[in-house]
Amino acid sequence: MTSSLLFEPLTFARGPAMENRLMLAPMTSDQATPDGKVTDDELRWLGMRARGGFGFVMTSACYVQPHGKAGQGQFGITTDDHVEGFAEIAKLIKAQGRVASLQLHHAGYRSPKRCVPQPVGPSDDASSGARGLSTDEVGQLVADFIAGARRAEQAGFDGVELHGAHGYILTQFLSTTDNRRDDRYGGSLENRARIVFEIIDGIRSVCRPDFQLGVRLSPERYGLLLPEMRELAQEVMTGGKIDFLDMSMWDAAKSPEDAAYRQRSLIGWFADVPRGRARFGVAGKIATPRIAERMLADGADFALIGRAAILHHDFPLRARADLDFEPVPLPVTADYLATEGLGRRFLKYMATWDNFVVKQEPAAAA
Repeated sequence: MTSSLLFEPLTFARGPAMENRLMLAPMTSDQATPDGKVTDDELRWLGMRARGGFGFVMTSACYVQPHGKAGQGQFGITTDDHVEGFAEIAKLIKAQGRVASLQLHHAGYRSPKRCVPQPVGPSDDASSGARGLSTDEVGQLVADFIAGARRAEQAGFDGVELHGAHGYILTQFLSTTDNRRDDRYGGSLENRARIVFEIIDGIRSVCRPDFQLGVRLSPERYGLLLPEMRELAQEVMTGGKIDFLDMSMWDAAKSPEDAAYRQRSLIGWFADVPRGRARFGVAGKIATPRIAERMLADGADFALIGRAAILHHDFPLRARADLDFEPVPLPVTADYLATEGLGRRFLKYMATWDNFVVKQEPAAAA
C-alpha cells in the first residue's frame, strides 16, 4: 500500500467528501437508448468504475434540450421519464461510498444534423447552419439546465456539473468569436458569461442546500481568451455558489497555445487563482498515478481520469497498490475493452479514436 496525497480525502463546501483525489472524468459512451434513457451497458460501465475505487463518479454528458443532443447514443435529462434510469445509476455509485454526479450539457452548434433538424447557438453560424437563439430562448435554455439539475437531484445524485467546455453551447456563449450577440448575453465578458451565472443561481435556488455544483471549463481555444478565463475561473470559484471547478486542458501539462503566455504551464495559470471554498481539478492526459500526483503538486485539488479509466476500471486501486503503475499499452483489442465494461456501442465509438483499438483485418476471401 502506497502513501500519497492522491489517497487523502477531499471535502467540499457542500455534500459528501471524496475518499481520494481521483475523479472519473465524464466521457462519451454512446450507450443510451434512442430517447436518451439509461441502459444496462451504462450501468455496468459506471458500476465497475465505482467498485474500482474512483472517489467521485460522473456520468456521461446529458442533454438538457432535445435539440442540444450531441449524438444518437447520448443520454438525456429532459423529462421525468429519464429520472428512473438515472436513479439506478445514482444508487449504484453511492452504494460503493462514492460521490455521484450528473453532467448537464447542450451541444449548441455541435449538434449533428442527423440528431436535430437545425442546431442552435448564441448567434447564427453559417458553417454549421445553426440559428442564433432569441433572448427569450436563452432564458428557456437557462431554465432547462436548471430543470435538469432538479431531475438529477430527484434521481438521488449528490450533485451536477455544468459542461461549459470543449466548444459546446456554454463555451460558445463565452467565446469572443462565436458569440456575436448585441443583447445582455453578448459583448463584454460579463455579458457573455451571464448565462453561466444565471444557471448557477437557478440551481442554487431550486436544489437542496447541500447539493453539489461543479463547472467544467476550457482554458483556451474556441475563441476563448486565457486572461478572461482566469478572470471567470476566479469569479465562479470565489462566488460561494459552486463546489468545484473542473478545468479540461486536453493535456494538463502543456503550455498555452497563445505564445504570449508560454512562460508558465497551462495549469500554472489557473492553480494560483483565488478559490474561496471551491475545489480545483484538472483533466487532460493524466494517464498514470505519477502524473496525477504531479498535478496535485502543481496546485490541483483532484485529478480527472479519462482514457486510463477506460483501460482499467480499477485504476485507483491499482494506483494505491503501486504509484508506478502504467496502463496497458495501446492499441488494445475490443475483447479486452469488453472485459473492462464497455458495451458494443461504446466499443464502436472507441474504434474511431486513433490507435486506441486494434484494427480488425478484413476476412480473407473464400
